[in-house]
Amino acid sequence: MKMMHTTLLAALLSAFSAQAAITPAEADKLGKELTPVGAEKAGNKEGTIPSWEGGLTKAPAGWNPAQGYADPYAGDKPLFTITAANAEQYKDKLAAGTLALLKKYPSYKMVVYPSHRSAAYPKEVTDKAKEQATKVKLEGSAMTELGGSHVPFPIPKTGQEAMSNHMTRYLGGGFDRTYDWFPVRANGDFYRVGFRELRVSDANFDTRTPNHQFSFLGFFTAPATLQGTVYLVHESIDQVKEPRQAWIYNAGQRRVRRAPDLAYDNISDGTEAMRVTDQYDAYNGALDRYEWKLVGKKEMYIPYNSYKLSDKKLKYADIIQKNSINPDLMRYELHRVWQVEATLKAGQKHIYGKRTFYLDEDSWGVVHEDAYDGQGQLWRIGVHGTMQYYDAMAPWYRVNIWHDLSNGNYLVSTLDNEIKTPWKFGVKGNWSDFQPDALRRAGTK
Repeated sequence: MKMMHTTLLAALLSAFSAQAAITPAEADKLGKELTPVGAEKAGNKEGTIPSWEGGLTKAPAGWNPAQGYADPYAGDKPLFTITAANAEQYKDKLAAGTLALLKKYPSYKMVVYPSHRSAAYPKEVTDKAKEQATKVKLEGSAMTELGGSHVPFPIPKTGQEAMSNHMTRYLGGGFDRTYDWFPVRANGDFYRVGFRELRVSDANFDTRTPNHQFSFLGFFTAPATLQGTVYLVHESIDQVKEPRQAWIYNAGQRRVRRAPDLAYDNISDGTEAMRVTDQYDAYNGALDRYEWKLVGKKEMYIPYNSYKLSDKKLKYADIIQKNSINPDLMRYELHRVWQVEATLKAGQKHIYGKRTFYLDEDSWGVVHEDAYDGQGQLWRIGVHGTMQYYDAMAPWYRVNIWHDLSNGNYLVSTLDNEIKTPWKFGVKGNWSDFQPDALRRAGTK
C-alpha cells in the first residue's frame, strides 16, 4: 500500500510539473482575435502600431535573389530620431541597454519609421501550430509532443514557453547562407570573419530521426587561422533527455573530435569573446541553467524591417563605424514585444548572472537582449534587426550586433553586402552528410 501511495504521488508530482497545454477555447482564438502565431491582431489604441493584415508574403515585382533583398518600404520617411538628448521622453519604450548605449556614445541614435507588421509564415506552419497548440507541453525544461510545430506555445504562460517559441521558429525548413562578421574595437579597427552555415530541419532530411530538431554544419572561410575549421551540431528537441551533440574538425590537426563545450557560455571562435555559444541566433540551446520569468508584453522601439542593410551597393566600410554600425542604415519601429527575464539558478555557472530578452510578438524572434554580469552590472547588449525574407515566407535576422559596455567593443554579424552568393532557403539534406565521419571531407584544408 505504501509503495502504491508513493507511485501515485510521483505520478501526481510529474503531472503537476508539466506545463499545461492551452485549452481548445484558447486555441480557437488563433487566426481570429489573435494572429495564427498568437500575436494580438489589432493595432494599439493610438494607431502607432497597425493591425496585422497577413504580413508581407510576396517579393517586390521584378525581384531576384542575386540583387539582395529589395526594401518594400523604401519610400517611408522617418517619424523622429531618438538621441541621448531626448531619450528621457521615450524611456518607457526603450530597453535598459538602449538607454545605456545612447548615454555612452554621443553618435548613437535611433531613426524611427512607421511600423509595418510584415511577419508572415506559410499556411502549413500556422495550421500545424494551431493543431499542436493543445498538445505540446514543457516537462521541467524538456519539450514534448512538439509534433512538427514551429510555434509550440502561441499563448505562452511562462518564460520558458516564450523562449521555446524563439528556438523552434520556422526558418524556411533549411538554409544555406554565407556571411561575414566583424569584431570592432573601441578605436574603430575591425577585421573580417567569413562563415558559411548549412542548417536543415528534421523534416527536410532524407531520413527522419526521433527527437531531432535540426542539424547544422558551419564552415569558417576566413581568416586564415580559422579557415577550414568545421562545426557539426545535432540539435535535439528534448535536450534533457538527449543533450546537443557537437563535433569539430580542426584543419590544423586534421582530425575530428567531440565538442561538448559547444553550448552555454563557451566563447565563440572569431568573436574576441563578445559572443558566447548560446547567443548565436540571439539565443539557442538548453534552458536548464536559468529561472525564466514571463514579465509580460509591452510596446518598444525595436530594429525592424532592416532592409537597408541588404543593399549590395553598400561596402562594409559604409556600414561599420566606431562604437556602432552606421545608425542611418538602421530602421526602428514601434512594436509589441514579450519581455522575459532569465536569472541564473543557484549552483549553476554562466558568465551572465541575469538576462532580459525581448521577443517580437509577430515572429517570436528575440530582437533585444540585456545581459548582466555576476554582480548585477549591465554588461552586454544584443541588438537584432529583423526583416521578412519574402522568398522563404520567414521573418529572421538581417543583422546581429553585440555591444560590450565594459570596453567599447562591438561585434556585428550576418552581413553579406560584399558576397555575391544569395542565401538559399528550403534546403534539404542527406543524413549521411551530417555525420562526424563526413567532417574531414567537408574541411577545406
